[in-house]
Amino acid sequence: MNKKKMFLFSSVAGAMIFGAVFSANLNAKATEDGSNSKLQSLSKLTKTISTIEKYYVDDLQFKEIVDKAIEGLLNNLDAHSGFLNEKAFKDMQVQTNGEFGGLGITVGMKDGALTVISPIENTPADKAGIKSGDIILRIDGNATLGTTIDEAVNKMRGKPKTPITITIVRKGEQKPFDVKLVRDIISVESVYAKMIEKDNILYLRVTNFDKHVTEKAEEFIKKYPKAEGIILDLRNNPGGLLNQAVGLTNLFIDSGVIVSQKGRNESENSEFKAARANKITNLPLAVLVNGGSASASEIVSGSLQDHKRAVVIGEKTFGKGSVQIILPVDDKEAIRLTIARYYLPSGRTIQATGVEPDIIVFPGKVPQHDENAFSIKESELKKHLTNELSKIDANSDKNATKITDNKTIITEANVNDDIQLKSAIDAIKILQLK
Repeated sequence: MNKKKMFLFSSVAGAMIFGAVFSANLNAKATEDGSNSKLQSLSKLTKTISTIEKYYVDDLQFKEIVDKAIEGLLNNLDAHSGFLNEKAFKDMQVQTNGEFGGLGITVGMKDGALTVISPIENTPADKAGIKSGDIILRIDGNATLGTTIDEAVNKMRGKPKTPITITIVRKGEQKPFDVKLVRDIISVESVYAKMIEKDNILYLRVTNFDKHVTEKAEEFIKKYPKAEGIILDLRNNPGGLLNQAVGLTNLFIDSGVIVSQKGRNESENSEFKAARANKITNLPLAVLVNGGSASASEIVSGSLQDHKRAVVIGEKTFGKGSVQIILPVDDKEAIRLTIARYYLPSGRTIQATGVEPDIIVFPGKVPQHDENAFSIKESELKKHLTNELSKIDANSDKNATKITDNKTIITEANVNDDIQLKSAIDAIKILQLK
């Protein structure tokens, strides 16, 4: 009996050893096959490069061919990955760390076209009337078809006070048209606040997410403690720092996930949650967005929407919800690589889909009845005549009508020129009734 048991144990042990050896052989075979496949692929690449170097019509250096191969590889991954050669890497560092001459325009690739995400307020692009959704067809006569975002940005950036012409394709226009601009130093006021005239509502405008956004927004909200509602305007805001998007959202909510980041590697996965101590207001909230609202703007608006903390008003956002990091190749060159995507608290992604507003309102003026149209014109006329009188006698201002300070107040006339803003005011008034 003992011999039989020993025989069975030996048989099982032998089978286990055979299984382990067989499995090891299979793994070794798989590893060998994988290595062979990689070697074959690398061989194909080197043969292609050698063939181009030998037969291509222009004399290209080996480094040029390799750089083009890397650039093509990254551009084919997605619209936001790219190769930063020595010049592009330097330009990126200048943009991050110092002043630069440019147009004040944020661009992205949408359906293969170089598309304006948004113009930045009070920059050459904004003053020239460039709009979100415009397609840049040419830069100084050079077609942008097939170009990369980095190449386009490098062409548009340059010394301040130098001219540039871009050709625009705009929805609703019959043919492309040229816009002549002059580059300037781009400096942006990321946050400012005003009160709505005749309504006790705070208008909080965030133009981009730099490192001061949360701090400044908190400062403005505390500055107006008697406000009965807040309108957060994220229109034409192309995004910026993730931690500032999280911080701004946290001012309005006290718990739960604000945004999560998920990638191929678990080390890139993370959740950003609200902290109770950081919430500062329970006031009714409306958020304005449009096609120029991207990235961090979409995180804020989408997260507040998912938490049912705000009414989102305007147009569908741009749809840029991926995470890029800069990975140096050497001291002079780097690659920008997409490593993860952002997900809102409900689990939905922003990438390519954007945030759909709760109330869709297209831009334009507030429709006026005939009886009101005259009163507005009359009011504007009185204001104009008052200004003219003050020019005649600057000292006799005792009886002059007080001119509204537009730096701190949004006038009724301003509201009537912006139906999206008017809709947000109406939404706040409805929320106040609840």
